[in-house]
Amino acid sequence: MKILVVNAGSSSLKYQLFDMESDDILAKGICERIAIDGKITHKLPDGRKIELAMDMPNHAVATKILVDTLTNADYGCIKDMSEIEAVGHRVVHGGPYFFESCLVTPEVMEKLRMCVDFAPLHTPAHLMGIDGCTAVMPNVPQVLVFDTAFHTTQPKKASTYAIKYEDAEKYQIRRYGAHGTSHRFVSAEMAKLLDKPLEETKIITCHIGNGSSITAVKGGKCVDTSMGFTPLDGVEMGTRCGSIDPAIVPYLMKKMNCTPDEIANYMNKECGFLGVSGISSDSRDIEAAIRENNDERAWLAANVLAYQIQKYIGSYTAAMNGLDAVVFTAGMGGNNPELRERVCTDMEFFGIKIDKAVNDAAHHQSNIVKLSTDDSRVAVYLIPTNEELMIARDTEAIINKL
Repeated sequence: MKILVVNAGSSSLKYQLFDMESDDILAKGICERIAIDGKITHKLPDGRKIELAMDMPNHAVATKILVDTLTNADYGCIKDMSEIEAVGHRVVHGGPYFFESCLVTPEVMEKLRMCVDFAPLHTPAHLMGIDGCTAVMPNVPQVLVFDTAFHTTQPKKASTYAIKYEDAEKYQIRRYGAHGTSHRFVSAEMAKLLDKPLEETKIITCHIGNGSSITAVKGGKCVDTSMGFTPLDGVEMGTRCGSIDPAIVPYLMKKMNCTPDEIANYMNKECGFLGVSGISSDSRDIEAAIRENNDERAWLAANVLAYQIQKYIGSYTAAMNGLDAVVFTAGMGGNNPELRERVCTDMEFFGIKIDKAVNDAAHHQSNIVKLSTDDSRVAVYLIPTNEELMIARDTEAIINKL
């Protein structure tokens, strides 16, 4: 079975085509600048990369160009569109309506439109991507895979905010989390490495990138996660402040004469690494400033994040009454050994010890790497995430039931 995985943005359409018999990627790429002018970048496993400027007035045209590229005689990878047996779509937020991956139907699309308020930057783009694929491939089954679905297993004591119960119910305010497909993938990979039944495993997964979240996974299920009602909650991020005292928000609004939209923009785009360091939102720039200039604010930004991750590890160990493994993944988790070392330093009470030489050498995400020492009571691993493969597998499972 060949499955096309699509991740639609407001002006982009990322894609990967999988052969599910081998889990191999047959091709991947991105359609960019949709409704502006249009460009497709198409990559093949043999290293070939094709870049073409083409008019893309909407997502449907971009999808048609994508399919034409996949079936091109010179640089395609399939003979015709009929080889694509299903399409899997990444959807950021399922709101209070979706608890697992599902087949696209008119009723599902109606509910997805109700999720716009929960992810206003993402859901409209997902809708355009789904509509575009449906228009070009009307007889091909489409499946939605939700980032929030993995976190719906949280107990109410973890997902509930202590606001008036009636308001929380009326406006569907709860801890939804994010990066669920990534946390699900790497925790499942980690569980395979532990010599114990899945239901007995206790794993903390650290998806650290420009956006970051930490998740407690007990027995293969999420029991708590750091991102909350929105992806602004949790640890310090590239430009996001993470968890702060709620009273800071009205305080700053009064001091800076801000509107709600302006303070939301401030917390999402002007804080985090960028706001604390005054240098950059990119951890590579932060680490360079530390190495080259011993920059005090860069040090502070880096240490705030490491300290916050340590606290989550401590609290989630308490929540699960134990800990078998800690997993680092995503851009910064996989490529920033300094961060991993800071997090794992002075954690001996929890049984965490990492091999500095191995950690220093693990600069990329191409392989699973054991970072912990042999005498560490808790396993520490770098596991590359693969959200697209997880989406493809969910899609395959649903299609096989049809």
